[in-house]
This record gives sequence, C-alpha cells and structure tokens, in this order.
Amino acid sequence: MTPREHLLELKNRMETSIIGQPTVVERLLLTMLCDGNILVEGLPGLAKTRAVKSLAKNMEANFSRVQFTPDLLPSDITGSETYLGEQSANRFEFQPGPIFANIVLADEINRAPAKVQAALLEAMEEGQITVAGKTYKLPDLFMVMATQNPVEQEGTYPLPEAQMDRFLMHIFITHPDPASELEIIRLVRGEQETATSDSNATHSIAIEQSVIFEARKEIAKVSMAPSLERYVVDLTAATRSQDPAAESTTRYIQVGVSPRGTIALDKCARGYSWIQGRTEVNIEDIRAVAHDCLRHRIGLSFQANADGITSDQIIDSLLQNVAIA
Repeated sequence: MTPREHLLELKNRMETSIIGQPTVVERLLLTMLCDGNILVEGLPGLAKTRAVKSLAKNMEANFSRVQFTPDLLPSDITGSETYLGEQSANRFEFQPGPIFANIVLADEINRAPAKVQAALLEAMEEGQITVAGKTYKLPDLFMVMATQNPVEQEGTYPLPEAQMDRFLMHIFITHPDPASELEIIRLVRGEQETATSDSNATHSIAIEQSVIFEARKEIAKVSMAPSLERYVVDLTAATRSQDPAAESTTRYIQVGVSPRGTIALDKCARGYSWIQGRTEVNIEDIRAVAHDCLRHRIGLSFQANADGITSDQIIDSLLQNVAIA
C-alpha cells in the first residue's frame, strides 16, 4: 500500500469511532502529516479526547494525556531531576515527563498558568526540552493536541500570542446533527457490549510511524504555482494592511498574521492537496485550510470586539477580496 492509502485507511478507522466530526479527524491527520500541533476548541462531550486517542490507538505511537490545572508545575510536563543518594555514581537522574510521547493531549490548556503553558513552547517549536541545563530530544514523531472550553473562562489563563502562533491549526468543534448523535448512542452501546462480552475481538494492525515520514516526503514534492504562492503571501500580508484589498478590515485587526502563519498555510494547503490525491495545489486547497491556519493568528482590535466581528469573518472578507496575481 502507498502512504496515501495507509492514511486513508487510518482516516476510515478513526471515522468509525468518531461519528459526526469528519473535520476533526481530517485536521488531526493533516496536522500530523505537516509536523505541527493543533488547538481544538469546543464544549465538553464532543469527542475531542476520543479523537486523539483513536489516532494513537490506530498507530504505532505512544500517547500521554496531561490534565491542565491551576496547581500544575512545568516539571509535571517536562520531567525533573531525581536525587539518587550519596552512594550513587550519578547523584541525579532525569525522569522524563509525559511530554516524551508521540502524541500528547494537553487537556484544557488554558486552566494552567503561563509558566506551565510556556513549558510546551520549546517542545512544540524545536522538538526538545531543557531541564537543569541539559537538552533532551523528543521523539521524531511528535504532536501536541491542546483543547480548551470556549464557555468557561472564569479562572482561566488565556494563551499568549506567542504560544497561539506555535499551533499549526486552530479548529472549532460543534454539536453533531441528530442523525449522527443517534449513531453515537448505538456506537457507545455496542462498545459496552463488546467490552463485557467474552468473545475475542479482532484488532486491526496499527499503522507504522514510517508511513507518516514517507507521506511527509511526498507532501514536500507537491507543487504550487507561483501565482498561488503569491496569493498565500497576499492573504497574510492583507492582515497587516500591506494589501489594498484589506481596506475594509484594517480597522478590525490590531495584530496581523506572522510569517509563521504564511508557512503554515503553505504546508497545510500542500498536505490537504496530497490527501485529496493531487500533486499540485489549487486555490480551493488554500481556501479549505485558510480559516484553521489563520484565525488564531489575527489579533482583533477594540473596534472588532465592539462591532462583534470575528476572525473568521475577517478571513471570509479577505478570501473574497484578495485576488490571484
């Protein structure tokens, strides 16, 4: 099987246990293929944790979950030096924390203070952590999926712009439709029956990590026409008032998209095109991922908040007004 066929099989497996949330499944896979991290925002009970667990379950990957709370310490994530005693040749030994996994779920990341959130910065950007002056490399296959609740903001610590920019994508999860919810009821009931039965369940073979690395090589070869490359740059430049097409949105943007956002849009557009079976990016590939790549990188002005304007509305306007050169 080709890497793409393996990924489509993985996608199908996940969608059998994550009903009514196809975008979440696709964006999780896309983030992993693009070697990034993802921020998922949605109300409790919408299968955020289930989705990332399903991804880890169907792959040869280590999974760890960190529940962010106000009393969490950075060492609870990264690990710490443990004292072994005077008689030991090495008096201190490093005990790795839960960050040393292939797939890390940072649950309710905005419930921990800034110093704990910052413990993820080096890991997410550089694939390593530093403890007591020593640097430790994280696994080659590494992805953080962070979640936050959009409703309960009392007693939370909003993520700073620097950390938001570290996330390749930021997606919202909404409630499933009634038909999907009916399937969810039946799925959970069936899983409970299977768990209590004595029959031996057959387990599918997990996808090897090498498939992801091979897929990344193929995605790197996906081409993009110079006119579309310029379009990607113009979209992000428009958020910084560097394009005439941004006149209608200038007053609503306080901080524009950084070059890291341009890179994210390029990578995700090529990854999305590869998943669709194409070897060249088209404009619809860029538009399909634009909201998820850019919404968390736009700093809204006071005027935007006063007028009830959202980042998604600004991106909608830019997609309509920015032309292909």
